[in-house]
Amino acid sequence: MTHQLWRNATLASLCPGTPDATSQDSAQEDPQWGLIDNGAVLTQGGRIEWVGALRNLPAPLRQAVSREHDLGGAVLTPGLIDCHTHLVYGGHRAQEFEMRLQGASYEDIARAGGGIRSTVMATRACDDEALFNSAVQRAQALMREGVCTLEIKSGYGLSLHDEARCLRVARRLGDSLPLTVKTTCLAAHAVPPEYAGRADDYVEAVCSWLSRLQAEGLMDAVDVFCDTIGFTLAQTRRVLLAAQALGVPVKLHAEQLSDQDGAALAASLNALSCDHLEHLSTKGIAAMASAGTVAVLLPGAYYFLRETKLPPVQALLDAGVPIAIATDHNPGSSPTLSPLLMLNMACTLFRLTPAQALRGMTVHAAQALGLTDRGQLAVGQRADFAVWHVNHPRELAYWFGQNPCRARVVYGEEYPV
Repeated sequence: MTHQLWRNATLASLCPGTPDATSQDSAQEDPQWGLIDNGAVLTQGGRIEWVGALRNLPAPLRQAVSREHDLGGAVLTPGLIDCHTHLVYGGHRAQEFEMRLQGASYEDIARAGGGIRSTVMATRACDDEALFNSAVQRAQALMREGVCTLEIKSGYGLSLHDEARCLRVARRLGDSLPLTVKTTCLAAHAVPPEYAGRADDYVEAVCSWLSRLQAEGLMDAVDVFCDTIGFTLAQTRRVLLAAQALGVPVKLHAEQLSDQDGAALAASLNALSCDHLEHLSTKGIAAMASAGTVAVLLPGAYYFLRETKLPPVQALLDAGVPIAIATDHNPGSSPTLSPLLMLNMACTLFRLTPAQALRGMTVHAAQALGLTDRGQLAVGQRADFAVWHVNHPRELAYWFGQNPCRARVVYGEEYPV
């Protein structure tokens, strides 16, 4: 396989303790960056074979290089990972945005038949090509800002037929674009109109669908919206246990609008992640820390819904819970397509450091998807990285409203932005 050398870059390896991780200002640097000045990455095929300061590249490896890429002093980071999106849907909900500005709450709108249910009706009315074409445009917007891996949840079909359609569209995106797509079944997102007043019956139906969706190879994980306008703790447990019986990893929308003890339940089932978490309790934090469950924080939804209760960020950090950051792209509560803006919001709203925010969209985002082969610039990892026209990686969280991404490299292949 072809050896390629990517050189003349400042590497943000995100591997603290890497022998070559030094910096001209190392005394003032956050060690979480794993910065390497005048660094280079050697790839063989789609994998990283060597990382370090160019001066330390062994001669035999240098002789094996068949192609070199001079990055002109750019910053090189692992490719971004957006570990929580709802990218496949029909329509939009701009009118609900106006309603909230006039005083209606997210819960008020949902209970009046808007919210998720309105997107369900629009999604069901779209054919597969319309769903695919709109999702491609959204995915490409994320890719232009350095995303190489993407999770897509279903949840806007709410019938076996339409959930399967949305998951097939998500799989097709991964087959059609230079992008890894992981799919999550979120059929337990809301109760559809045909099951109004019969939430338990709907949960039973969802549990029966999972084996069929798995048999078709459509889902990598199962998620549930556990909250006052979603599903109860008992209903959530039924869906998660049904997924686990099939050997499918589980995740959870937890403690967004209220504390339902969903995070503790999910952690007891070794969930990959719990997401949102504004109302997370100390009990939930301890459970997540014990299980190694990732906390996925979603600053776009917090901002767009004008929430005032912050997730317990410092308590999560103190407990050693890994924190991931994602766009939560969806039409109702986070219509952003800018992962870079989410890095900025993670710092300005949640007070993460720029290094913590970037690790949240790389190292810990990979953990939230159960992936061990990406998220850092390290030997053996996938050759997925992003090239940035900045002087230091902290600038990725500093600048907003502009895009310094020059190129993505996905499995060793370069794609200019």
